[in-house]
Amino acid sequence: MVESVHTGHAVVVDPQGSIVQVWGDPDEPFYLRSAAKPFQAAVSQANGADLSPRQLAIACSSHSGEPVHVALVEAMLEEVGLGPADLLCPPDWPMGAAAARRAEHKSRPSHNCSGKHASMLRACVASGWPLDYTRADHPLQEQIYTLVADVTGVDPKPSGVDGCGVPTLRTTTAGLARAFARLATDPELAEVTTAMHRYPYLTAGTDRAEAAIGVAVNAAVKGGAKGCLGVAVIGQYGIAAKSTDGLNGPAEMAAIEGIARVGMLTAAMDAAVAEQRHPTVLGGGGAVGRYESGLT
Repeated sequence: MVESVHTGHAVVVDPQGSIVQVWGDPDEPFYLRSAAKPFQAAVSQANGADLSPRQLAIACSSHSGEPVHVALVEAMLEEVGLGPADLLCPPDWPMGAAAARRAEHKSRPSHNCSGKHASMLRACVASGWPLDYTRADHPLQEQIYTLVADVTGVDPKPSGVDGCGVPTLRTTTAGLARAFARLATDPELAEVTTAMHRYPYLTAGTDRAEAAIGVAVNAAVKGGAKGCLGVAVIGQYGIAAKSTDGLNGPAEMAAIEGIARVGMLTAAMDAAVAEQRHPTVLGGGGAVGRYESGLT
């Protein structure tokens, strides 16, 4: 039994930002959501956040709220004389199922975006800016708008408000692919790319497809809510996928297919991400088939 999944858009661009593969509509707009985090983290770092590689990885993350994630966020705050109460993300349960079962209550450091918020706070402290960093007109956010416009080639406004309270910016699938091509090749973003690639379990979690792709492929990987995913194949390509039904699975399948279509997926890599590329179809309590991407 094979079920085909093709509800979305996918784009691969080369280091110059030129499209080399496209499926669906590359110019349909959507909000970046957490797929913007590598660029938000780059702006925080450029403004004095002074993050170590592990801290930079957690700044880029939509983490699972595992103990290591929470501990890193709390240390990031303590180092600059702040605490969890200074985070402007709402208290939340950990995203990861195992971590959520262990949690006794919601907390701000458990929120999957707390690393991003902690890095923004550190930049504000270093730059002497007000700590109300979620304002759309805050100096930090204005610099983020400028960088996102540059790397995507798409006007990111009008912005929205993300689930964590930070402004979220508009793009297209082609714009997201161009941004991740820059992440793959731009020396000014190399510190972020290296941290994400070196610590994929900090950038996501131990049970997440993003981490599986980041481990298997020479790439930095970041997803966003409602089914968008960017892959920076280091030194090579930017790949983006957007699921129009808002599910993460189709975007993950399409991104891996994009990696394969440009010859960057070896047999060993393919085996390592087999379940993400061709998820199992279950029926009657057992495996009865698999999904195919349906990209043509």
